[in-house]
Amino acid sequence: MNIELQTDDLTQDKLSTEAIVPRQGVITLFGYGIQARVDRGHLLLEDGIGAARRHVRLGRVGHGLKRLVVIGSDGMVSLAALRWLADQKAAFVMLERDGTVLTTTGPIRPSDARLRRAQSLAIQSGSALRIASKLIDKKLLGQEHVARHQLLDVKTADMISGYRTQLGQAETSERIRIIESRAAGAYWSMWRDLPINFPRKDNPRVPEHWRTFGTRVSPITGSPRLAVNPPNAILNYLYALLESESRLAAATLGLDPGIGVLHVDTPARDSLACDLMEVVRPKVDGFLLDWITRETLKREWFFEQPDGNCRLMSPLAVRLSETAQTWGRAVAPIAEWVAQSLWTSARKNVGGGHLLPTRLTQRRKSEGQGMQYVHDTKAPPPPDKICQGCGATTRIGRNCTKCGREISREKLIELAKVGRVAAQSAEARRKHSETQRRHEAAKRAWNSSPRPAWPDENIYVEKVQPALAMVTISTLAESLGVSESYAADIRAGRHRPHPRHWHVLAQLAGILRERQTSSG
Repeated sequence: MNIELQTDDLTQDKLSTEAIVPRQGVITLFGYGIQARVDRGHLLLEDGIGAARRHVRLGRVGHGLKRLVVIGSDGMVSLAALRWLADQKAAFVMLERDGTVLTTTGPIRPSDARLRRAQSLAIQSGSALRIASKLIDKKLLGQEHVARHQLLDVKTADMISGYRTQLGQAETSERIRIIESRAAGAYWSMWRDLPINFPRKDNPRVPEHWRTFGTRVSPITGSPRLAVNPPNAILNYLYALLESESRLAAATLGLDPGIGVLHVDTPARDSLACDLMEVVRPKVDGFLLDWITRETLKREWFFEQPDGNCRLMSPLAVRLSETAQTWGRAVAPIAEWVAQSLWTSARKNVGGGHLLPTRLTQRRKSEGQGMQYVHDTKAPPPPDKICQGCGATTRIGRNCTKCGREISREKLIELAKVGRVAAQSAEARRKHSETQRRHEAAKRAWNSSPRPAWPDENIYVEKVQPALAMVTISTLAESLGVSESYAADIRAGRHRPHPRHWHVLAQLAGILRERQTSSG
């Protein structure tokens, strides 16, 4: 996943300014000359490209900021700004344009050296294996749910469930990784042929390999990094947000984000953060799956580099950043459980306390006050609805008003063509002949019998036909034995039915009862 910064055709002598507004508690800064500084107690933020700049000035009260995300490294963040964020209990996340998490900082919390010591000795104490097995079990359970209830692939869901049962016999971390890898192979094979939809106007500019989800392995790197199509690029960016939230959760609880229990030690990687995020990955997958199966993606949201690497444009990255708090809430109870498991595994807990404070969820605080704890599972903000025709943002429906009319007209034309062909089929002609014979027989029977004096033509035209407006089309069609389209023409006066139907129509319109009442 990479992010390409979108430029505007603005001259330097014409300054374009726009206000930055926190959305879902998140502000994302991108572009060049980024600034985050403090002036007279206010946090001043600025970003943009060239003459197109965005600004905001936030006071210490009522700002609503929970996460400040910076994409790229062209700019300046002052120490005072970091202190301002820490005082307001807001996190700072810095991402490289290729999706790499560069740094994360959050509210400062006191840490207990005994917890970190237990974490570093987790492999020797055996707690690392137990924790890793539990984390992967929850991950596979989430993947099974996505397969069974969203992708509707019962066979693969049962296969993933089978891999889950093997975790109980895994005696090494290597064996757990093998089981997880095999389950992942089955899981991602379901995604390969998922169609990716773009607006019709964008189709000529969309590469063919962008039209399906494809494989999670990029041909550029042989790994998920540097994705070559939009859905994988989006997924990589969402995973980067999840990784940053996992880092913040681990640090808040006093854990070392770099000492993992499943991921092996690697330079420049926070292995514990990668462990924690495993459980939440299926939730991210489900969010993306629901998006790409319901909405279209705009071509202007993505940029393809010469090597085929697909990058996200900044407007899309900003909207995706708004989901950060959702993933933070999802990873919070997982991180607390891991911290408590490591704490319990320690040989000594000085002071008699055996339960760590739940700083992320505040669960113990709620329970201590006699309240039932309810985990916040607020869904991430839904993506914009995109018109399938022109790609404009719509409020409701799948098309804007203009494209909706054009698409409806095209569909009606196609349906008319299909209808004309179907009307000439042998079965249709047979049914038509039977209907004609039935109506002709009814006409002959009516002509051979004495004709009623009432209602006559004048009564039908002046009284019966106007009163048919109160009769439903389906009732007319059923009573006369005609099609609903012909019944609609009769009610509207476009067709005058055979006189043998006038008596029945007069009864339906209530005219016969009026005549009988007046004559009595």
